[in-house]
Amino acid sequence: QVQLVESGGGLVQPGGSLRLFCASSGDIKSIYQLGWYRQGPGNVRRPVATIRNTGGTDYVKSAEGRFTITRDNAKNTVNLQMNSLKAEDAAVYFCNAELSYTSGVKNCWGQGTQVTVPS
Repeated sequence: QVQLVESGGGLVQPGGSLRLFCASSGDIKSIYQLGWYRQGPGNVRRPVATIRNTGGTDYVKSAEGRFTITRDNAKNTVNLQMNSLKAEDAAVYFCNAELSYTSGVKNCWGQGTQVTVPS
C-alpha cells in the first residue's frame, strides 16, 4: 500500500509565501513523476507543477517564476515553494505520484491541503 501525505498549507496574505511538503510511504519501488495539482471551488483539478525522476520540471504558466518544485529521490518527498501568492492561487493543493510498487504501477493522490489567499 502506498500513501501520500501533504502538509504546509494555510492562510497567507497576497504577496506572501508558503511551502508545501509531501511525503510518500509504502512499498514503493520507483517514482517516475511527482507533482502538485490544485482544485478551487467548483473547478476541476489541474496541474500546477510536476517533476520527473530525471529532474525535469513543468509549470502551469501562471506559476512560472513564482513557484518552485523540488524532490528528494532518496526520501521520496516533493516540495512546492510558492512565492508572491495571489488570490487566484487559493485552492486545495494535492500531491500526486506516478510510481511503481510491489503490486504494479499506480497513480497516487494525497488527501489535499488548503491554501487560502484572501483577495
